[in-house]
Amino acid sequence: MITIERHAATLALAEQSRATLVGRVFRPELGGPSVVRITDGRVFDISASFATVRDLCETEDPAGALRAAVGEDIGAVADLLIAADPQARDGERPYFLAPVDLQALKAAGVTFVASMLERVIEERIRGDANAAAGVRATVEGLVGRDLKALKPGSADAAKLKTALIEAGAWSQYLEVGIGPDAEIFTKGQPLSAVGTGAEIGVHPASTWNNPEPEIVLVGASSGRIVGATLGNDVNLRDVEGRSALLLGKAKDNNAAAAIGPFVRLFDEHFTLDDVRAADLSLTVDGPEGYRLTGRSSMREISRDPADIMAQAVNAHHPYPDGLVLYLGTMFAPVEDRDEPGRGFTHKVGDIVSIETPALGVLVNRVQPTDKVAGWSMGTADLMRNLAKRGLLA
Repeated sequence: MITIERHAATLALAEQSRATLVGRVFRPELGGPSVVRITDGRVFDISASFATVRDLCETEDPAGALRAAVGEDIGAVADLLIAADPQARDGERPYFLAPVDLQALKAAGVTFVASMLERVIEERIRGDANAAAGVRATVEGLVGRDLKALKPGSADAAKLKTALIEAGAWSQYLEVGIGPDAEIFTKGQPLSAVGTGAEIGVHPASTWNNPEPEIVLVGASSGRIVGATLGNDVNLRDVEGRSALLLGKAKDNNAAAAIGPFVRLFDEHFTLDDVRAADLSLTVDGPEGYRLTGRSSMREISRDPADIMAQAVNAHHPYPDGLVLYLGTMFAPVEDRDEPGRGFTHKVGDIVSIETPALGVLVNRVQPTDKVAGWSMGTADLMRNLAKRGLLA
């Protein structure tokens, strides 16, 4: 069971009067989800004002609208965090869900140098983890690792591209890493993300996979960024390594998109500059006593978050219900967990914690994709539930 100690950073955040936090809660007695405001460690159902998080994000001032919404106190944050663990659910207590709903789930890839080089390696070895160490040394010898100052799409980036093509070292991952166009893909369908405390899914056929700790931007239909949260972009490295055309199979699986614990809306105390300066920490605790730690610093991202969002939603690609956008990660574990040379891969029962002080901690337990509950309420079911509760205008 995921203990309350795992949620310490989230509890600390929930007690801060400065943070404007919105979330979603499943209420068993209502048979569906409610939009909630987190205030002084308590959870307030504001569904009478906003039936969906999407509706709140479409207002002119989401943070102000959230603070002004009248809500029903449905419990303490600590109690709902505990109840979010499937092993602790009793069919009566409310529990936290992913804090987004009708928004499209999108992700940007290859936005950090470290992860870009790992994608190149995956491509070269066709997903064979046994060959990773040797190819890693070869790729770094050709490309180098000091690409942090290189601006994607710049004249210098174009010169490097030409040189790499001549050296036979070009890759489609380098194209999106240093070229003008960001890699943006569909991580999952609206409503398919799981929240903090829930189980995350790893396909049982995968033998080389890892968590990806990321900040997730929340955007309105206009493309305006209204807030941020944490995400785990669970990745099957062996599947994507076999072919980039298998990206959907590597990324979009049952319970493979975790988001939470809450969306922190932008206001006078939290802005996009705070996102740009954020450092994320990651811990994986295995059932056999194994521990992996890592970090991802937004200061080292190759593309500015605002530019990535602008490439995702624009006049050529509108999202009437808004979107959430994983920004990518610099975390790519290469330390061996079991066999020498095979690096890291998940095991059933791993507890993954992703944390940054301004956003709390996202905690999940790994299970096979065919064993985890995952996604069950789609858009039609949500609309029927909200209509039955008299929440649709």
